[in-house]
Amino acid sequence: MSTSQNSAAGLTGNARKQKILDNAERMAPERAAWIERNRAYYDDDRRFMRFLIPKGGRVLDVGCGNGELLRMLEPSYGLGIDLSETIVTQARQEHPHLHFEVGDIEDPAVIARIEGPFDYIILSDTVGVLDDIEVALRRLHRLCTAHTRIVIAYHSRLWEPLLNFAERAGLRMPQPPTNYLANTDLFNILDLADFEPIKLEFRQLIPRRAFGLGRLVNRFLAPLPGLRRLCLRQYLVTRSLIARQPRELSATIVIPCRNERGNIEAAVRRLPPFGSSQEIIYVEGHSGDGTYEECLRVQAAYSGNHDIKVVQQEGKGKGDAVRKGFAMGRGDVLMILDADLTMPPEALPKFYNAIASGKAEFVNGTRLIYPMEGEAMRVLNFIANRLFARIFSYLVNQRFTDTLCGTKALSRKHYKAIARDRIYFGDFDPFGDFDLIFGAAKQNLKIIEIPIHYGARTYGSTNISRFRDGWLLLRMVAFAFRKLKCL
Repeated sequence: MSTSQNSAAGLTGNARKQKILDNAERMAPERAAWIERNRAYYDDDRRFMRFLIPKGGRVLDVGCGNGELLRMLEPSYGLGIDLSETIVTQARQEHPHLHFEVGDIEDPAVIARIEGPFDYIILSDTVGVLDDIEVALRRLHRLCTAHTRIVIAYHSRLWEPLLNFAERAGLRMPQPPTNYLANTDLFNILDLADFEPIKLEFRQLIPRRAFGLGRLVNRFLAPLPGLRRLCLRQYLVTRSLIARQPRELSATIVIPCRNERGNIEAAVRRLPPFGSSQEIIYVEGHSGDGTYEECLRVQAAYSGNHDIKVVQQEGKGKGDAVRKGFAMGRGDVLMILDADLTMPPEALPKFYNAIASGKAEFVNGTRLIYPMEGEAMRVLNFIANRLFARIFSYLVNQRFTDTLCGTKALSRKHYKAIARDRIYFGDFDPFGDFDLIFGAAKQNLKIIEIPIHYGARTYGSTNISRFRDGWLLLRMVAFAFRKLKCL
């Protein structure tokens, strides 16, 4: 696209849009000074955007300003669109390795000239100045794949009086008239435009340095339940429903097993057919009851009908076993089936279908919906699971009822993204559940839970210690709060 093609004359053409352009042109020479004057606010905003948007992707920034946010995101390809020719000229001069164009995103001709798709599309303080938010969002579908995330950043309407006062007092850059948009309004518009919200985050109780107090409050107090609803900044991550396309996929079922000899053959025998092909990987954990030898026997006995692999893990714990199995897996969909078979293998097609249909990108089983067999879960375990589910729902901003259910599924592509970003969390999780849950939350994946009928063991005993592992879960909560909220 050329600047001449996207001049101010290409605006959708009304008085309000012209006022927005005039304000942008008038503020362009002073914009850098205003940003410096409110450095704490912009630093926090950009820091959180870097958390939401991993570097190395294709990023479109709608209403890009001087391009500083786009630069900090370190995209493999970055395109910024803005109404103001003066601002775009500045952005090109300051960031020659990125791409900037003048244009009105509500002009269908502008959208038609953009070459997509993008991994992330940013609308930061942009929805407030759109004439028709629904129509503008609908036009973005052509730039999306099923994996594209739209990140909408805007300020809370609770702050409107204070922001107006700050503008009159010369503490805030003059703004054009904006849309009055509450969260419920935006969610409604997204629904009309065929976008699905994934999560909503809140930031900044004190958008000033305040002698270091602002940073402390924003890190440790602003994320807390109740207080976070009072924050200035809100970040909504959403995805296109139109780009979602059901597919026939292959599946890898990883079965971590330690002292589960009596369940090994039943896992294969009870596994129903689904997907274009299946691969079963037993990851054995140095058992004392002959589990490894039984895995080899079953592999040979069922070699004519099933693709079965048997490996022994070098490390310890289920988490290590899952990581080894997933690294080996060749299927499009990676799944975990606990070898105790308290989750029936017959339910796995539901997990596969949720991924293959595009309805979910990460599937977690929940044992706490349907009635369970009498000895399947002790009362104390049940209460603890409920409590931790509530806590982790808050931490990842998506609903969980049972974080400790061992059965999970996700695409191999998304698992690779989680593995690449694992350095952010580190090797912290012996269970394997939270490594995947936190990783899925960090990657902004759509998480869905599937209720299962939880049964009692028919062989062996649990490898979980309620009190030792309960203490580890409390440490996990503190860890997740620090890594997902205190940024």
